[in-house]
Formats: sequence, C-alpha cells, structure tokens
Amino acid sequence: MTENKSDQADIETIECDLLVAGSGAAGMTAAIVARKQGKLKVIVAEKEPVFGGTTALSGGYLWIPNNPLSQAAGIKDSADTARSYIRHEAGNHFDKKRVDAFLRDGPHMVTFMHEHTAVRFEASPAFSDYHPDAPGGLPGGRSILTQPTDASILGQDLAKLRPPRPELTLYGLAIGSGKELWHFYRATKRVGSFAYVAKRLAKHGLDVALHGRGMLLTNGNALAARLYRTAKDSDIPVWLDSPVKRLLARDDGSVIGAIVQTPYGLRRVLTRKGVVLACGGFSHDFARRQEIYTHNASPSEHHSAASPGNVGDGIRLGEAVGARIAEGYPNAGAWAPTSLVPRKDGTKGPFPHFIDRGKPGVIAVTRSGQRFVNEANSYHDFVQGMIRACPKGEAAEAFLIADHRTIRRYGLGHVKPAPLPLKSSLESGYLIKGGTIAELARNVGIDPAGLEATIQKWNADVAKGEDSAFGKGSTAYNRFHGDAEVKPNPCLAPINNGPFYGVRVVPGDIGTFAGLRTDESSRVLDSSGEPIPGLYAAGNDMASILGGNYSGGGITLGPGMTFGFIAGRHAAGVNN
Repeated sequence: MTENKSDQADIETIECDLLVAGSGAAGMTAAIVARKQGKLKVIVAEKEPVFGGTTALSGGYLWIPNNPLSQAAGIKDSADTARSYIRHEAGNHFDKKRVDAFLRDGPHMVTFMHEHTAVRFEASPAFSDYHPDAPGGLPGGRSILTQPTDASILGQDLAKLRPPRPELTLYGLAIGSGKELWHFYRATKRVGSFAYVAKRLAKHGLDVALHGRGMLLTNGNALAARLYRTAKDSDIPVWLDSPVKRLLARDDGSVIGAIVQTPYGLRRVLTRKGVVLACGGFSHDFARRQEIYTHNASPSEHHSAASPGNVGDGIRLGEAVGARIAEGYPNAGAWAPTSLVPRKDGTKGPFPHFIDRGKPGVIAVTRSGQRFVNEANSYHDFVQGMIRACPKGEAAEAFLIADHRTIRRYGLGHVKPAPLPLKSSLESGYLIKGGTIAELARNVGIDPAGLEATIQKWNADVAKGEDSAFGKGSTAYNRFHGDAEVKPNPCLAPINNGPFYGVRVVPGDIGTFAGLRTDESSRVLDSSGEPIPGLYAAGNDMASILGGNYSGGGITLGPGMTFGFIAGRHAAGVNN
C-alpha cells in the first residue's frame, strides 16, 4: 500500500465499504444507493462545515430525458430522440457508452428516488431544452424540479445545511422555481398571485419570528435536505469539516481508501469497495481556470456562483493516482452572465442572470452600444456570445438595458420589481440610471450614439413583433422566459419609457464541465483509458457527457445523480 511517511504516524484506522468525498447530490446519491441496494457500510466526507455543496445553491432542476414523471404528464420522448440531441450538443466529444448509460439509468434513478428515499421531483412540461430546434430537441419535459419540503425534516441538523445565496433571496426567502416564481412576477397584476405571495411572505415572517429563519426549503436547498434526511435514516454518517487529503492505493494502482482530515485529527479510512470522488469540480481553482478557460478567468474578471469549496480537490486526488482530466472541451465550465451585488460588509456577491434576459424590454449591449446575442438564449450561450463580442485582451463585459416600465414590472438582476424600491440598488452603484438613453450611456460608460441607434432599431422591430437582428423570442426556450401576456412576441417590448437603467454583467459559472475521464460505470480512467480499480467519479468531478455544451436546465444535477446512482450500484455489485 502506498502511503507517505506522514501517514504512518499514530492515525486511527476506520474500515468501511465505500467512502464518498463530497455531500452534493451526486455524492449523496452514490452513498444512498450503495447503502440501500448493497447494504454497504458507507461514509460521506465533506470538507465544508455545511453539507449540500453547489447542489444546495442550485435551482434544483435535473435534466433527465424520457423520465417517468414527464411521461405521466404526456411528454413524448425516447432514448433514441434524446441520443440524437446529445450527439448534436456534444459533437466530437460524444461518448456513446456513457450516453447510453445515462439514458438507460436516468429514468431508473428517478424511480428509485421516489420509491426508496425522501427525494421527490415534479415534471416541468413547459421547460424547454436550451436548443429545442436542434435535432432531437424538445420544447419541454426533460427537466424535472425538486419539490419543496419543510425544514423540520432535518431537525437539529438544519444548521448544517448550506443556505441559499442571499443575493437570490427576498428578505431571506428563497423563491421556488417554476410556478411560485410566476406568482411573484404577477403579484401586482393578479388577485390570485397577490394572495399567494401575501400568504407566502406572512408564513416566512412567522417562521423567522419563531425559528430565526424561513422553514420552507425550495430548489436545490430542498434537494440537499431530502438527500441528507435519507442518508441519516439509512445510517450513513456524514462527516463535516473533513476533507479527503489523499487517496491510498496498492502498488498495482487500485484505490483502497484515503486519509481524511477530521475535526478529531487524521483518519485512515480503508475501503473494501472503493472511493467516489464527488467534490464539485474546480470553479474556484484559479490556477486551473486560467490554464483551461479560453477567456480571462482571473478572480477579478470571472466570478463563480458555485460553492466556495469547489477548488478542484477531487480532480487533484484522481490525478495523483494516475487519472486524467478531459481535454479539448469547447467550454470547460457552465457559463452564466453574472453581476456583482454590493453587500453591507463591503464585499460583493455574484448574481447569475438566468431568466431576466428573456423578459420583453430587456436587451444586452457591449461598450459600443451594440447588441451581440439573442438575450433570451441560455445563460451558457449568452456568455459565449459576450466573450466573442468583446475585443481580445480586454475584459469581457456587457450591460443589460431596460426602461422604467420594464424594470418595475420584472426587475433586473438583483433589482426586484415593484413595489420594492430601487433606491438601495441605485445608491450602491449596482443599478445605473439615466433620464435619457444618451445620459444612461454616458453614466454606464458606453457609446451614446451606438446605444441610441440600437434602441431605435429595437423599437422598430418590436412594432413588427420580430427581432430581425438575433431572433429573440423565436424558440420555445426563449418564450418560456418571456411573458405570455405580451403579444405577439412574449420576449419583445419597446424601450421608450424613461428613465432608463443598466446593470453590468461579466462572465461567471455555476459549475465546471472538464472533469476526470470515466467510463459508463462511473469508474475513473487512467492515462491509457483503463479503469482505476476502486475509484469512481460523479457530478462535476466527472467529465460532462455533453462535452462542454449545455443541453437544458439541470445538465449538471441530472447526470450527476444518474452517475452517482450508477457508481453506487457498481460498488454494491448490482448489474447496471
């Protein structure tokens, strides 16, 4: 067995069947499946003092083609259709064996979760693939959403759950994706929505008074909580503040355990079935970002909304025993345009712009004042367009532009719609204002003539109901994030009701795609393409099956949980 001399000190040795590094959805799924289907003794080691990883910060969506919930909702899909779509998205990085495993076991994973765990999903029939017009793309049904849950399911462990980002909450209330979000948008226009929002806010206020926090968990917070509840009920210990420091391997290269730094000192964990790496990728590994990303990924130019603990631990652990990271992906991360929200302590928090860009009356321009992309396309595609549009050697940036009517109706980024005030966002400099288009341009620092010409052309297109420049509102995905009450194009509205506003956005990410190379059983591969015995990877530690592209909402959590499911079954000796 290969160990450093420092490992040979008086370290307590603990034996188990499977060690999982990371408590996000992928790792917890592997642990739960191995325990329930193989009766394995499993330990989850989490480096942070809280559990949930980036999963707990996410929207809680999973991209699972042909899933049973969407089938029950009437969505027509098939493995062959989904395979065609993934082949189109992945291009030269299409891996048929891994894709087939995903398409086979994704639906099985969803069924397993509903039958054997506290996890519950619901169909999202209207949530489109990000490229619905591509071969095999669908206008809805492949993304499923985690159902909310009451925080009481965690009992005293609630304090251990990673909270959602404060920038994405309203007075600490995390608004659920899907139907709940639409109620908040329509609260000042629909009696039913107003009643819903009033009841939700009142309940949240009561929870804060009684418990010091909201008690309804939504989105990724709900998913992390449901998984943890299942792990606890299954007698799976989750060690917090316990990073895996190094893997232990025999001379033949097989992994048989790890050294874990726990709050009680180093522990030598010996495993009979292996180790699963699910540490969340390398979003905050600045050196690797600069090496792999094609744009300037320094901490001042690129901002990640992923868990701060995602610094590439799992990838380095794998590389130390002969694993290799996937190379050549056109996009090494899941990009999202990101604005920086000033906080009271003087720091700034990242706000990923997922849905506001699709709203009617919102455009994006560079410092030239010119549009560069269909704003309603996916956040991943938006950032690619922004990087291409900005001069090489200069910071990639853009500005979201809206008029007073639009910002009061939908908000913009961290700025909330009416009746919430704009004052704090204006005073902090997050939101920039101008009485005229030219004044806004000067205040933002973009070309006034360019912006005026762009908005004049935009308004002319709006009158015709068609964006002649970039086709905003032309796809099902565009329209999903528009406003169905706006006719004829739910993504188009004039920008002519001053004053006018702008928010600066820069490249960011919500996770990484370029992980360790694995096979269809989630086994990590060495430099010759052979499995390393006893070593698995799932989630963002595993190279994405989409080859650096983004197919639909939940393309990290969907494959992450599916390959965690596969890894747990393989370790337990269950045929996949």
